[in-house]
Amino acid sequence: MTISPVTVVFLDIGGVLLTNGWGHESREKAAKEFNFNYEEMDVLHDFIFNVYEIGSISLDQYLDTTVFNHPRDFTREDFKTFIYAQSVELPHMLQWIIQWKQQHRNLKIISINNEGKELNDYRIKKFNLHQCFDAFISSCEVGMRKPDPGIFRLAMGIAQVTPDQCLYFDDRLMLVAAAKRLGIRAFQHGNFEETKNILESLV
Repeated sequence: MTISPVTVVFLDIGGVLLTNGWGHESREKAAKEFNFNYEEMDVLHDFIFNVYEIGSISLDQYLDTTVFNHPRDFTREDFKTFIYAQSVELPHMLQWIIQWKQQHRNLKIISINNEGKELNDYRIKKFNLHQCFDAFISSCEVGMRKPDPGIFRLAMGIAQVTPDQCLYFDDRLMLVAAAKRLGIRAFQHGNFEETKNILESLV
């Protein structure tokens, strides 16, 4: 059996290159920082965050439901500033990918990520992710989120590749499995060295 050469690397962003945009650790930290009930907020978050991630509501509308459904002694702008500040670059991976990409100029690197629009736009600009990615398949822009197989099919259609021409890396095993079901060579990102070694061996 002949294995097709890799022409596209699909990467998740949160948990691979950056911290998650608004994960449970950040929400727990916010509850302590701003002194509100985390459990109540988390239930509401679970109901509505997917709607935010597929671009159907804005960040302000998400916050209306989850945080500012009660009078608060802090401002919306202060809270949003806190949210954005939770995004931090993870060690090594992003800078290495940028340099590695320069050595493989025929290779496309495309994100497939679940992210609400305001966070997505902020993170792309803040961390200059255009240095890394040729395109962004973001849930907020395409109206689908992983593990929906449609978002992977859309990414392959935009890149004009077959599954065996792709690699995909995600920190969540469930999403790796979703990609594998479509025939994509997918790997769980555990740490920088592991992913680096896989990329160097397969590309």
